[in-house]
Formats: sequence, structure tokens, C-alpha cells
Amino acid sequence: MIRRMSPLTGEIKHDRQKVRVGSLILVLLLTVAVSVSIGCKKQEQKAVKALVVNVRVGKAESRSLRPFVESVGTLKPYEEVIVSSEVDGILQSIRVDEGSAVSRGQLIAEIKETDYRLDAERAEAALKQAEASLANANQEYRRKEALHREELVTKQQFDDIAARLALAQGDVERAKSGLALAREKLTRTRVSAPMAGVVKEKKVTAGDYIRNGTNLISIIRVDQLKLAFSVPEKDVGSLQEGQDILFTVDSFPGREFRGKVKTLYPNLDEKTRSLPVEAQVVNQDGKLKPGLFARVTLYTGPAKATVVVPVTAILYDSSITKLFAVEGDRVKEKLVKIGRKYGEFMEITEGLKANETVVTVGQNNLMEGVQVHVAR
Repeated sequence: MIRRMSPLTGEIKHDRQKVRVGSLILVLLLTVAVSVSIGCKKQEQKAVKALVVNVRVGKAESRSLRPFVESVGTLKPYEEVIVSSEVDGILQSIRVDEGSAVSRGQLIAEIKETDYRLDAERAEAALKQAEASLANANQEYRRKEALHREELVTKQQFDDIAARLALAQGDVERAKSGLALAREKLTRTRVSAPMAGVVKEKKVTAGDYIRNGTNLISIIRVDQLKLAFSVPEKDVGSLQEGQDILFTVDSFPGREFRGKVKTLYPNLDEKTRSLPVEAQVVNQDGKLKPGLFARVTLYTGPAKATVVVPVTAILYDSSITKLFAVEGDRVKEKLVKIGRKYGEFMEITEGLKANETVVTVGQNNLMEGVQVHVAR
């Protein structure tokens, strides 16, 4: 018996064969792709494992260090005074120049005294005259007083002499005041230094006519100095008077100078958000000069054990701070928190212990688990 297939049935079988062939091809392609992918990953892993990076290392150390704040400042005179004239007249002489050392009470200038000496002599004569008038008034008062008791003079006459006596006494007092003032002006023609120090500036020369209030010279005290600097807002809470400071100046490279915090200002500078501070510095040898620029280290507490690593070990990645520690022949990435910088070392406050070995050179080429070779 002969079976006949319809055209439609033949086409369905043909399509099914095509689908099977296509599925087989797709499976083969996926198998090849997975094999290639797995092979690449194995090659990458072998490459990572085979990678050896040359590095230099250092040790995390525990050191006894004092917390501090760094700043910059300027040395200023401990005191400065401007000496002025208290009388008018011609400047007869000035006995100092810029840079001259002066002691307290030393004569530094003279104003022509002729007029003031004559005024003092006139005031003295006026006092003598007033005293003589008072003596006469006293004698007449005593006579009139006796006569008044015996009712030989009227009350009016006695009152008159009493008034004259009071006026004479007032004249004497005024004459004494006038003499004292004249003598005081005479003494002020000789100008003395109000404190020991060094002449910073001379503003007049002999022969100048000067008036009351004219500035003659300025004197600064330099056996002690002020060091003015500022501290950022974040460190203000650790400040107090009496704290030690160290500072250096370019004029004496390699030498450190010391001082103590003297003044903490009551308010912060609104522009810089920092607190002005002044320290007192002893300058007995006079080597330090006002106006010198200083690099300041202010110690804010006692020494304490601090873990530090070389600054070159630290890596900064956005807001993350990290380093690589060497464990065996491989590196481990560690996230750390840093504190203050101590010269060439950085404080580690969290994430690392003392005596761990850290990579200091070559860490930019590292990642977790990479094998390293320590260069000697």
C-alpha cells in the first residue's frame, strides 16, 4: 500500500530539522564562548599570581611624641613707647640715635630752658611777695583781734582785716602752685627715657622747634619679645596659657628658640577663622630682632605613645586613606586613619599596629594579594 504525504506535512518536518540543527549550532557556540571565557580568566589569574612587583618597605614605629600645632608668626617688641615733648621750645640737643641702647631715666633730649628758668624765678619772687603780705596781714589781724576784744575797734574793722588775711593766705597758695608749675615745666625741658630698651626711630634733630606733644623718639624693649601667630579653629580647644612653643627663623638656620604662650585673644578672626595668640620669648643675647618671620610649633599636651609610618607610605584615594602592609611575600591593603604629621612621619590613629611592615615605594602599582619583592 502506498502512503502519500501531503505537501504541508513535508514542510513541517523540514522546519523541525532546521530548528534542531540551529539549536545544536547555538549550543556549540555557547560552549566555545564559555570555554574561551574560562580560559581567559584562568590566564588572568595565572598572570596576577605570576606578577611580582619590586618595592621598598619601612616599619610602623611606636614613638613617644607630643601633640602639637604648627603655625607661622612674627616677632614683635615686648613693649614700645613713643617719647613726646611736654613743653614748647627749641630742641637744644638729642643724645641718642637709632639703635642706641638706653636705660630707664637716662637723659635723651634737652629743650632750651631759658624761658622756663626765668618763669620759675618770677614765680619764686611772687611767692616771697605773697608770703610777706601774709605776714603783714597776720600781724595786723592779731592787733585788731586784741583791740576788738577790748571793744576799741568796731566789728566792721575787725571783719575787714580778717578778710584781708584770708586773701593773703589765698595769694600764698596760688603763688606756691605757680612756682610748682614753673619748676615742673623747667624739669620737663630735660627728657628722660621712661624704660630701658633700644631706640627704634628718632623723629627730630637738634634745632627743631617743637610743641607740646611732638614725638621725639620711639623706644622698644627687646630683652623680651612677643611672638604673634594664629591657630586654626579646630585646634583652639587644646590651647591654654603657659604651653611651650618652639620656633625657628631663617636668620639662624638649624637653631631652635623657645617661648611660652602668654595671651589667648578672646575672639577668632572672622576672615581666617583662626585665633590670634601671643607667646613670650626671652631674648637676653639680643640675637632675635622684631619683625623676623618665625615657623612655630606649639605643644598642646604631654608626650604619648604614637604609631607612625613614613609619609611616603600613605595613599590618598578620594576620601579614603590607605596603605599596603607586607605579609610574607604578598601585600594586604589596609584602610587607615591618619593624625598629625611629625616631620617625615605620619601618625596612624586607626588601622595599623606598631612593627608592621609597610610599602613606602612602589605601592602605586599594587593591589590586594600581589606578590612583592623587597628591594635592598
